[in-house]
Amino acid sequence: MIKNGTRLQSQVCDTQVIVVRASDALDDLRIGGAPAVPIGDPVDESLSLDDAFAAGTLMGKRYVDDAGAEVLVTKAGKGSLSVGTTPLEIKEAKPLPASD
Repeated sequence: MIKNGTRLQSQVCDTQVIVVRASDALDDLRIGGAPAVPIGDPVDESLSLDDAFAAGTLMGKRYVDDAGAEVLVTKAGKGSLSVGTTPLEIKEAKPLPASD
């Protein structure tokens, strides 16, 4: 079970993330089409970047899914984030209230 504060890395690119808001969906978090693993764990060298999940990630951006999970990219890479085959979306900033 992935919990808040867990740091994960891609097995197929340089992407690293930290979990801001955990959900059960993150148990199937993938980066570049391959399962994410905790930072420092061995990676499977036989895996390669899936072209369908090669849009890349942006450093410092938060990515969210429909279940409420949220991850923060701490190191950008070529692989894009997904839960299973469902891509995560960049979290949009909330507009500030007007100060008229």
